[in-house]
Amino acid sequence: MSSSAPACPVPHGLLTDRFVVVTAAAGSGIGGATARRVLEEGAAGVVIGDVHERRLGETRQALAREFGPARVQAVPCDVTDEDQVGALLDACTARHGRIDVLVNNAGMGGTAELVGMTDAQWSRVLDVTLNGTFRCTRAGLRAMRDQPGGGGVIVNNASVVGWRAQRGQAHYAAAKAGVMALTRCAALEAADFGVRVNAVSPSLAMHPHLAKVTTPELLEELTSREAFGRYAQPWEVANVIVFLASDYASYMTGETVAVSSQHP
Repeated sequence: MSSSAPACPVPHGLLTDRFVVVTAAAGSGIGGATARRVLEEGAAGVVIGDVHERRLGETRQALAREFGPARVQAVPCDVTDEDQVGALLDACTARHGRIDVLVNNAGMGGTAELVGMTDAQWSRVLDVTLNGTFRCTRAGLRAMRDQPGGGGVIVNNASVVGWRAQRGQAHYAAAKAGVMALTRCAALEAADFGVRVNAVSPSLAMHPHLAKVTTPELLEELTSREAFGRYAQPWEVANVIVFLASDYASYMTGETVAVSSQHP
């Protein structure tokens, strides 16, 4: 059992000349790591969205310094607002002429026992995590269907709690299970115009925001369930997203790939 993460693999140009949109990409979580990894893998342009405008701007500046300002664009986006979702995707097509990859990373968690959960708590998590993924997927499919040459890839971010029970996570688990079902159904329809739709299902990827909203005791318990005795780094999840977005996954659609070392 190893408790330390390996070095991030060297890039292999898996997304050379692609144009990518990533939601909830501000900061150092999975979305931010995905934006970085697609650029490292040769993406010609990435449009990042997030509801947190200050952190979004900081992320854009950091990526622009490293990869060049022409390759990075930031558009504030709340995935619960259909108009903002449309504006995010329109920004990519207006600047680059098409969308090759859409990564739906936006989600909201929280911990609440079901007997004490309010309608507002339930609805908020579902609206961001499931309905937000629906809004972005719908907009992405419309854009990919209508763009010259068609084609494209959508990768959704689910979670192992969509399969596995965890106390206090009924709303989040229901939302993520919904993302998996949405992925499967969308994939069948998207195949008609050459678009693939898949999902990743992480178990535990550590980033500062998760540390703020989760108790040290719960993090220790969740980490203890992982076979490697550690949590994933966000880039380890991003690597699987990159794989699903690349031509190496050309025959995969409707699948949910676990990014996990968790054992029962």
